[in-house]
Amino acid sequence: MTAGFKEYADVYRKNLLEDVIPFWMKYSPDKEQGGYFTCLDRAGNVFDTDKFIWLQCREVWCFSMLYNKVEQQQEWLDMAIQGADFLRKHGRDKDGNWYFSLTRNGAPIIEAYNIFSDCFAAMAFGQLFQATGNPEYGQIATDTFFNILKRQGNPKGRFNKVFPGTRPLQNFALPMILCNLVLEIEPLLDKQLVEDTISHGIHTVMEVFYQQDTGLILENTTPEGQFSDSFDGRLINPGHGLEAMWFIMDLATRTNDQSLMHKAKDITLNILEYGWDEEHGGIFYFLDIKGAPPQQLEWDQKLWWVHIETIISLLKGYLHTGDPKCLEWFKKVHDYTWSRFPDPKYGEWFGYLNRQGQPLLPLKGGKWKGCFHVPRGLYQCWQTLEAIAAKYEVLSPQS
Repeated sequence: MTAGFKEYADVYRKNLLEDVIPFWMKYSPDKEQGGYFTCLDRAGNVFDTDKFIWLQCREVWCFSMLYNKVEQQQEWLDMAIQGADFLRKHGRDKDGNWYFSLTRNGAPIIEAYNIFSDCFAAMAFGQLFQATGNPEYGQIATDTFFNILKRQGNPKGRFNKVFPGTRPLQNFALPMILCNLVLEIEPLLDKQLVEDTISHGIHTVMEVFYQQDTGLILENTTPEGQFSDSFDGRLINPGHGLEAMWFIMDLATRTNDQSLMHKAKDITLNILEYGWDEEHGGIFYFLDIKGAPPQQLEWDQKLWWVHIETIISLLKGYLHTGDPKCLEWFKKVHDYTWSRFPDPKYGEWFGYLNRQGQPLLPLKGGKWKGCFHVPRGLYQCWQTLEAIAAKYEVLSPQS
């Protein structure tokens, strides 16, 4: 059997619109208190009612994005506004920092110790502003973005557990997210600020955290961008690096920077070859760049977001460079992913597999998994496969 790019595109489109989105539309809305339930078991039953700001914001973003880019369905917009109104009322402290988690009715549980709540809030309200034109949503997005810039030198602030001065490290996650975030809210920002943020983000990701001698991206470096021979300094998070590369490819597309595009494609292949489990298949969660035992006990798990983000980068790499290795790896990662993560009985995707590729937890949503990586990834893959089909009009490798 031979599957063409359009057939692959149809797989991703149907799973998004006929399976994943209906699952969240049915089980996630909290119609009494507002916002969303994200702790859903395999069948969609709510097993915990706490509300995590990351996931509330990501779901607002998701339904706003679908409304903006797929079809202006009123039920999608209503779903986004439901979450945004809950967040607007309950999500921030008096200084404008976004909490980490709330009770079902919006009382704070965990304080604003983590800047990533702010990052996803800016994305959410920026996308919803585009959908509605409501200036209040736009103001929340820009206020939050400037707060992120103000905090980026010390993201955790008073919640930082690290003793100052002994082993200072900078983390990859924030510059990676900023590369994507600035595109999300570009219409709301000064043009020069956008370009400066992009330029700084590309430099940080591709020159500071990228290690030329290994071809890999470190999760932490010294403030000067040097290697730290420590647990944190040796840490490789393949999924983060692979996700970041499609962000970089999108930025390279803006300016037709072919050198940057090819570099991002090459790094994608390097990380994937390094992070692939040759024995059982799939991509490891964490690795030590020196091959030492990682400190994370979940290092060998196979996670939903890692695999869908990898597929996006491989498809964008193939679209823009035509490298056949991207296509070969796409087929391999696609087959692994689609044979294990989607749940044919109850819908949506499992999030956590053991090393052997069996579901480790039956949940469809929890403290970290919500309505974000799967739908965003399905949308990105669907659109990219359509673009590949239009550009190349050839068949993919035999399945």
